[in-house]
This record gives sequence, C-alpha cells and structure tokens, in this order.
Amino acid sequence: MASAAEQLAANFNFSAIARAEELKKRIWFTLAALIVYRLGTYIPIPGIDALELSRLVQQQSTGILGFVNSLSGGALGRMAVFALNIMPYISASIIIQLMTTVSPQLQQLKKEGETGRKKINQYTRYGTVILAALQAYGIAVGLEAQGNIVHDPGWFFRFSTVVTLTGGTVFLMWLGEQITQRGVGNGISLIIYAGIVAGLPLAIAQLLELGRTGQLSTFAIIGIIVMSLAVIAFIVFMERAQRRIPIQYPRRQQGNRVMQGQMSHLPLKLNTAGVIPPIFASSLLLVPVTVANFMQGQGPEWLTYVTTLLGRGQPLFLFLYGALIFFFTFFYTAIMFDPKEVAENLKKYGGFIPGIRPGEKTAEYIDYVLTRITFIGAIYLVFICLLPEFLTAYAGVPFYFGGTSLLIVVSVTMDTVAQIQGHLLAQQYEGLVKKTKLRGKRKR
Repeated sequence: MASAAEQLAANFNFSAIARAEELKKRIWFTLAALIVYRLGTYIPIPGIDALELSRLVQQQSTGILGFVNSLSGGALGRMAVFALNIMPYISASIIIQLMTTVSPQLQQLKKEGETGRKKINQYTRYGTVILAALQAYGIAVGLEAQGNIVHDPGWFFRFSTVVTLTGGTVFLMWLGEQITQRGVGNGISLIIYAGIVAGLPLAIAQLLELGRTGQLSTFAIIGIIVMSLAVIAFIVFMERAQRRIPIQYPRRQQGNRVMQGQMSHLPLKLNTAGVIPPIFASSLLLVPVTVANFMQGQGPEWLTYVTTLLGRGQPLFLFLYGALIFFFTFFYTAIMFDPKEVAENLKKYGGFIPGIRPGEKTAEYIDYVLTRITFIGAIYLVFICLLPEFLTAYAGVPFYFGGTSLLIVVSVTMDTVAQIQGHLLAQQYEGLVKKTKLRGKRKR
C-alpha cells in the first residue's frame, strides 16, 4: 500500500491539480499572501531619506546585514514596513524552546498536547512583539546616528518606527500562520523563501555584469553555474537521505483470524532539523552585528574591532556561524524527535527492533543512531552554509549563489511539493472511496 501511494503521489500532473478544487484554493491563497508580503517590502517607513539610506546599505552589504537583507527580500535595505521580516519571531521561538528544556512549567505545557502547544505559541507571540520593539528601537536610534538619513530625528520618529516595524513583523507572523493553515506549505518558511527568490534575478544580473566588466571570466561564470547545480543536487540528495531502522511486529489474533507478523521500518532523516539551524544562527548573530555596524566610527573602539572580526569571511564570524549551526542542528533535532516517546509507542503497539529489548534499550539504541546521523547532518549543514562565505570573501561571487540560500530554497520547495502531493493523494483516495460506495449501491 505504501509503495502504491508513493507512486500515485509521484506521478501527479497539472491536470490532477486542476481537478483538485480544495488544493487550487490553497495554492491561490498562498500566492495571494506572498504577493501581499512582497508589496509590503516596498512600502518605506516615514521620515527616511531613501538616497542616503541606499548608500548606507551599500556600505554594510558585505556583512551579516547583507544576508538578513537577502532573507527579507530587500526590505531591510529599503527600510520598509517589513524590514524586520520574520526574524523576531524566529528569535522568540529559539528563546521559548531553550526555556522549555529548563523550565518545568513549560515542560508540563508541552506534555499537555494541543492545549499546551497553543499556550506556548501565545508566549512566542508575546516574545515576538517584545523583541521586534527592541530591534525597531535600536534601528531607529542607529539611523539617527548616521546623520542625514532621518529627516526629523527625535522621539516621534523613534515611536513611529517602533510601531511601524513591530506592526509589520506581527502582520507577517499572522500571515505565515494563515498560509500554514489555509494554504500550502509552512508559512514562515515560504515568506523567507519568497524573499530569497525575489532577489535571484538581480543576483543573476550582477553576475553577468561582473562578466561584462571583466571582473569575472567566462570560465569562472560557467564554473559558478555548474557549482550551483552541483550544490542543488547535493542538497536534494542529503535532504532525502535517511537511516531506516527495521521494526518487527509480532503475530496477533483478531477474533478467529490470526494476523501474520509484519516487517516495517522507522525512517530517521539525516537532516531532521531542516533549514532551521542556519536561520537560528543568523538570527542570533544579527543582534550584536547590527549594533556594531550602526555604531561604527561613533562608539567605542572595541565596537569597530568587533565589526571587523564579524565581517564576512573573517575567522571569528566563520567560527561562530559554524558553531551555532552545529549546536542548533542537535538542539532542534532533540526537540523534534524524542527517542523515549518513539520507544514507548513501539512497545505500546507491540513493535520492536530485532535484537534490541523493548523500552529503555530501544530508546537508547534509537538515540545512538540518531546522534550519529545528526553529526553527519550537522557537518553537511555547516559545509553548505559556510560555502557562500568563502565564495563571497575570496571569489567575489554574489551571495545568492551561496549554499545557505540554495539550502532554504531547495528544502522549502521539496517540503511544499510534498504537501501538494499529499493533498493530491488524499483526493485520489477520496475518489476511489466514492467509486467503491457507488458500486456497492448499484449491486444492491
């Protein structure tokens, strides 16, 4: 049955989508929501000199701010209402998830199922508002410190900036939740995905311009394109890679029938954490780097020193970025997958791993296997995400051709396509059930 389902899902076509009314509504809703998001990235906050702002952004484009600007689809560079993008929500999620591991109250909420999850989500929303307000105030003060960017600096500008940017982030948080519930795919991931994809045409134009001006040779451009395709193929391979642990179900009797024992497997993805670790890492690195960049030349000397060390391609930045990705890969995997819970469920339904005793020994074995493959997955993520930093620092390659952006684009695309396949598969099964019922009525 599983293989037949996979075959049905893999062989869908556009005519099948055209017949799926519910799926079409979800796709149109998702597209409309993303269009609203893109429009918001072009609405600037009041009181800003756009020309002076563009000069500042150009100066800061080689740091982590350039990366965050690419994730926001250029909204940060235009200081639009969506300049903060969804990053405060991601930061709040990090904090809440970290607190869940140390707070007994939050741990109890996590065990309460849907009710506890809603409560934790509510705490995350509160944290998002607080972090967005703090970041917005920091941006307002930093812009005022630059001199000619703000037309009328003062408390009114700071207040209006905080309200505008915080409201933009809250709206995006709500929009992402709506996409998840009423659209196709994960709303938060799709918002980041849309920001990256929106900048691809400009990145391609920049790459061709480098070739036209002679800064990059034709051979180098071809090499970049080939390498990008190779990275995409590598990401697809690693994202689909999994370790299958065999699961045996014993024979059982139902009434007068004896059900034969079945052999199944427990799939463990090589990269269970997905694109979350690099997004978490960049979100945490954004805070100190934002302060250092905006205060450069006007604050203490150590801020200038920090700015230099945390510049793209610098050893400290590469080390911190890689270390945070490595840590969050294990951290998020531990949150997403609980070996003890899986072992208890297997024991409850009579399943066991051949050669491993049910219960605690099964949990230890699953944890052992998961730790080993997560280590490989963490190394893979660090390699993919540090690749653009080396290319930007030593080859002058546009950032969009780096591994982090490609990782997000490829992973989100695969997840969204998988959800579309799931909707089509459900519709096909519903059609088969209806046909079976009709045949049964006709026979009667």
